Amino acid sequence: MAEARPGPPAGLQLSALPDHSPLLQPSLAELRRRARAGDLRTGPLRFTDSFLLRFLRARDFDVDLAWRLLKNYYKWRAECPEISADLHPRSVLGLLRAGYLGILRDRDRTGSKVLLYRIAHWDPKVFTAYDVFRLSLITSELIVQEVETQRNGIKAVFDLQGWHLSHAFQVSPSVAKKIAAVLTDSFPLKVRGIHLINEPIIFHAVFSMIKPFLTEKIKERIHMHGTNYKQSLHQHFPDILPLEYGGENFSMEDICQEWTSFVMKSENYLSSISQTIQ
Repeated sequence: MAEARPGPPAGLQLSALPDHSPLLQPSLAELRRRARAGDLRTGPLRFTDSFLLRFLRARDFDVDLAWRLLKNYYKWRAECPEISADLHPRSVLGLLRAGYLGILRDRDRTGSKVLLYRIAHWDPKVFTAYDVFRLSLITSELIVQEVETQRNGIKAVFDLQGWHLSHAFQVSPSVAKKIAAVLTDSFPLKVRGIHLINEPIIFHAVFSMIKPFLTEKIKERIHMHGTNYKQSLHQHFPDILPLEYGGENFSMEDICQEWTSFVMKSENYLSSISQTIQ
């Protein structure tokens, strides 16, 4: 009786391979063929291996799903120029300096990158919801370059302390739909978890606008921790949180300054993709 030959590597096995592995080439070649035939509005350098691998890893090397994600990525870009046309750091420098966003120094136990947003540091009289969304897009475009982040995705913590009606008024139904699109099938990052803390009652009205546009998978990954959050939050992120959230090794100010510095140093790259995606 002849031995059974092993079949082709499964999606997760392919995702774990380095970018230069020849086993990735069939999927890359097919996705590139579709992209070139699909008349996507893009610059000449967008279909490099490193770029296309983001979409393949985001969909565990299912080429059909990766192709759909790639199309949605460009469609979303074209439909949201107020967010995506200008990704220069200066457009979000005020929010960065205000300490709105920090990136944790270590990944969680599953290898996910962890982002921490503080609503109290978003002044809606100064910054619009589009400004806030643009900072998230800039952050996503930078961290998606990391192969480990492509494989293991991201988790986001939103500290909603300080959420007021002035914030809620910024999030119109059209903004809510755009947020949901990025969370579901318009950007090549796996959203592994969304953690809400200090959520006030008035926030639920905004969440109810976003929720219908989310997939069931994303809904299952949303965790509401309330105001007494430290124990439950630490169960998800032991030993990696900043001092303000029960950690021991660094402050939010530390990681906000670190991320601001990194974004500013990435100006040339962000400028290049601003021009490409217009």
